[in-house]
Amino acid sequence: MSNFKIFIVEDDPFYGEMLKYHISLNPDYSVEKFQTGKDFLNNLHRNPSVVTLDYTLPDISGLEVLKKIVAYNPNIPVIIVSGQEDVSTAVNLLKEGAYDYFVKNDETKDRIWNSLKKIREKLDLEKEIDSLKEEIGRKYIFGNIIKGNSPGIKKIFSLIEKAIQTNITVSITGETGTGKDLVAKAIHYNSAKAGLPFIAINVSAIPKELIESEMFGHEKGAFTGAVTRKIGKFEEAGKGTIFLDEIGEMDHYMQVKLLRVLQEKELNRVGGNEVIKVNARIIIATNRNLAEEVKKGNFRQDLYFRLLGLNINLPPLRDRGNDILLLAKYFVDEFCKENDLLKKSLSQKAQEKLMNYDFPGNVRELKAIMELAVVMANSEVIDDNDISLSAATRSGNFLMDEEDTLQGYNKKIIKHFLEKYDNNILEVAKKLDIGKSTIYRMIKNKEI
Repeated sequence: MSNFKIFIVEDDPFYGEMLKYHISLNPDYSVEKFQTGKDFLNNLHRNPSVVTLDYTLPDISGLEVLKKIVAYNPNIPVIIVSGQEDVSTAVNLLKEGAYDYFVKNDETKDRIWNSLKKIREKLDLEKEIDSLKEEIGRKYIFGNIIKGNSPGIKKIFSLIEKAIQTNITVSITGETGTGKDLVAKAIHYNSAKAGLPFIAINVSAIPKELIESEMFGHEKGAFTGAVTRKIGKFEEAGKGTIFLDEIGEMDHYMQVKLLRVLQEKELNRVGGNEVIKVNARIIIATNRNLAEEVKKGNFRQDLYFRLLGLNINLPPLRDRGNDILLLAKYFVDEFCKENDLLKKSLSQKAQEKLMNYDFPGNVRELKAIMELAVVMANSEVIDDNDISLSAATRSGNFLMDEEDTLQGYNKKIIKHFLEKYDNNILEVAKKLDIGKSTIYRMIKNKEI
């Protein structure tokens, strides 16, 4: 039986049968007819999807029946069908919660048909949205996104549990590739804000001259190229969550702007005077030590304390012991499933090779390594030869693998750090305390 139930409340037997026949032409509809308001109300607990209601009934007025339906469940659409054309009556019924109002004539059945079609489409869309929300919820259950049984990961689970209980600001720290963005989503989608927007901004990916507009929006004509009003990410987030990734890359000008917004809980779009309230929860992430950046003068101390909140520091993969193998097997299974491949296992030598590797790119690197290993394997068992690693392993010092000149060692060091920090030249220059122009020159000259 169809789950789209239509109840027709109509005291005229002939007209009621005509409506029932016409609506029942759609095989997806389940249609029932009632001749009195009392009979219908005795069946209201069966939760119809839609009600078509005759305004003039022999026992109860259509208005009273409408009020009882709205009181029982205001989400049940009610289409009023009346024998009289009275604008004031129609307006009053719509105010009381009626979905639509039609006067009985030759076109009524077709108008009801079209109205039912719109209601069905709306209900289907709402179900799809609810289903997607449930899917997102399942997707971001802690155990579904953060795999591991190591003490470090169990501590992360405990901190996430604390984070979702309130709207406290959360700062997520850890090396590149440890999954800071996934932790931010896990917090949002398991909190009371799960049904509200989750808006992410990668600070390092936005040019300095555009970041203020991106975060806070701008008015038309605020600057060259501002041809329309733009809603910023903070405004877009509303009462949801805003995730500021790579916050350590923000320059001093924007740090001052952000601090004011967080303190005042309001902002002005670029080029505008309208005051816009800010209610979003703040989650930040960085692979830098912000306390050290404060000492160096690169990050404002007042903003640092404003953003610190509950700190969740993600351990690097090399410190997570057997989580490496657990994650490796998970990535292999997922890749095989997505590509309709037979399940593959890891040989003992392959496992040992993974356990002896430092994973400078952390979980992100392991995922890429295992997906390539699945492709390279010629059997259902992934061997050590199928796993391609870079030179840096725990079993030895990659600089000493072979003798080299000082210049050669310099190239290796810079290349290693570029791989570790996702080719972030500015970051590598700071880590090695060299000029970024030196790195650019070596790249230009194809030395690295």
